[in-house]
Amino acid sequence: MQFSADDERYMREALQLASLGQGAAEPNPMVGCVLVRQGQVIGRGYHAKYGGPHAERAALADCGSANARGATAYVTLEPCCHHGKTPPCSDALIEAQVARVVIAQQDPFGLVDGGGIAQLKAAGIEVEVGLLEAEARRLNAPYRKLLATGRPWVIAKWAMTLDGKLATHTGSSRWISNELARERVHQLRGRVDGIVVGSRTAQLDDPQLTARPAGVRTPVRIVVDGDATLAPTSKLVQTADETPVLVAVNQDADQQRCDALRDAGCEVLVCGGDDHAARLDSLLVELGKRRMTNLLVEGGAGLLGQLLELGQIDEVLAFVAPKLIGGSEAPSPIGGLGGADMMTALQLTDVSVETLGDNVLVHGFAKPA
Repeated sequence: MQFSADDERYMREALQLASLGQGAAEPNPMVGCVLVRQGQVIGRGYHAKYGGPHAERAALADCGSANARGATAYVTLEPCCHHGKTPPCSDALIEAQVARVVIAQQDPFGLVDGGGIAQLKAAGIEVEVGLLEAEARRLNAPYRKLLATGRPWVIAKWAMTLDGKLATHTGSSRWISNELARERVHQLRGRVDGIVVGSRTAQLDDPQLTARPAGVRTPVRIVVDGDATLAPTSKLVQTADETPVLVAVNQDADQQRCDALRDAGCEVLVCGGDDHAARLDSLLVELGKRRMTNLLVEGGAGLLGQLLELGQIDEVLAFVAPKLIGGSEAPSPIGGLGGADMMTALQLTDVSVETLGDNVLVHGFAKPA
């Protein structure tokens, strides 16, 4: 299918609009819409907030639906055709009498999945699908993963020295990264559903795991703590009444410690499974059932190693500081047994490198197997 340079330009604008909903639209997908008539943009919209108007209706409201007759709508995701928290967008486009709808990607959600396209075509509207599809799929990869697997998108983040260490051999890690890098992490925290650490990281760092300043979401702070050893005096437990804390424990965790955590305001989730990997996967499934779309995993090495072995690392942000620690006992970012052959290594794609003062951020996405 042939698309013009103008088609691509308008769709890129729609994709940019869609990205403005990041952190606020989830668990819905991010969607943008641009309405064009006679070479002029007459309406713009995006899905700004879960439960709020969808992109198409926002764009129609921007121009006044009466002015959209004969226009082309550029939409980053197939218009919905079912009643959810809002009425169908396909109906709105039909009622506005647009002449053409260009769609980046079909919506894999079961209640849509081609239905919106079919409804538009049945109404006599010209429909074209696939413009900048790869970019649109990347934008909504977390939404697509949740639908396909029932598990959230996992973002692995760490800060390390130039020689690949998370901390010294004594556990000292503050601060490896600089203020600019830490500011970027806080921005990321403010748009995810959950921030996850292992029990050792919670013990050594005593983190708050909050976004400062607050972002568009308030993430649940999650500690993978099989034996329920999270200290009642920790910052996490002490602030559980202010910001949610979930402690994921094993079936044989000490009941008194679990009860103490509950009494302090934490949620204690018992994860089933015969080994660490199975229990961690059951945690991901439970978080998926809660429609958590994005998880930020901040360590430690054991937890990240288990996620790597499960094939559940989807995105990586590695902050590298120009420091050398040394030491064979100093931890590296990812633990576990590790791969036996370089051919089994997780390959990142769409890699970008950004300087943040004297730190470097390497960002990439897991290449599909």
